[in-house]
Amino acid sequence: MANARDIRRRIKSVKNIQQITKAMKMVAAARLRRAQERAIASRPYTDKIREVLASVTANAGDASHPLLEVREVKQVGYLVLSADKGLAGAYSSNLIKEVLPQVRGKDNARLVTVGRKARDYFKRRGYKIDGEYFGFSEKPAYQDAVMLAELMADKFESGEYDEIYLTYTHFYSPVNQKPTTIKLLPVTGTGDGEETPQTEYIFEPSAGEVLSLLLPRYLETVIYGALLQSSASELGSRMTAMGSATDNAQELISKLTLNYNKVRQATITSEINEIVGGAEALK
Repeated sequence: MANARDIRRRIKSVKNIQQITKAMKMVAAARLRRAQERAIASRPYTDKIREVLASVTANAGDASHPLLEVREVKQVGYLVLSADKGLAGAYSSNLIKEVLPQVRGKDNARLVTVGRKARDYFKRRGYKIDGEYFGFSEKPAYQDAVMLAELMADKFESGEYDEIYLTYTHFYSPVNQKPTTIKLLPVTGTGDGEETPQTEYIFEPSAGEVLSLLLPRYLETVIYGALLQSSASELGSRMTAMGSATDNAQELISKLTLNYNKVRQATITSEINEIVGGAEALK
């Protein structure tokens, strides 16, 4: 049985850890508010550009663009948006579970990872990683989305990838996030099974030039929206995980304090018995 000194040391250690987890929870909560606002604000833009693009491509006649080209699938690319840091509960593991069934055992699957967690996991297991980016998972900027959009567009146009999928975590609330995979390229329709409304367009200067301008903006907007969703999901998961860790630490401190009081009481009782026994022996 542990003595009182050992229990005091353990209580002190748990209190130190509790201070750290509480501070991390507060930091994540402060960052989450802004990230959540940005994620929610981006959704209408992402939905609208998908709607506009679906309508334009359906009514563009014979106009074509390299990003619309459907060809035989030989190589499939996955853009995976993960976290740079841990201590976020099951956030990273749930995302990896979403990707694994799609790439496991497939020689034609290649990865471009954002965040250290996905990179480290897949690199250790010998998966083909064609690009790795980190440092902005919590605070993505639009320029990060532009860089990723240009990279994936180049890989598709060059024929390196015949299809590209985007895997990220969709944010619903701080305690509810869902890993999601969407088809990024080639761009085909609305992607949700809805019929595209027939609208007559007059393209100026031409349908091809309109698509050349619209398609890159579409990729940037979709990827930026996914980065914002992932950022809010990561911070929400971290806030929830650190809150649970803080509560668990408090529960452990209460149990240790109770155990400490029992040991201390037993020690005092033992000392009293020794004093009484000594006094009786002197009579």
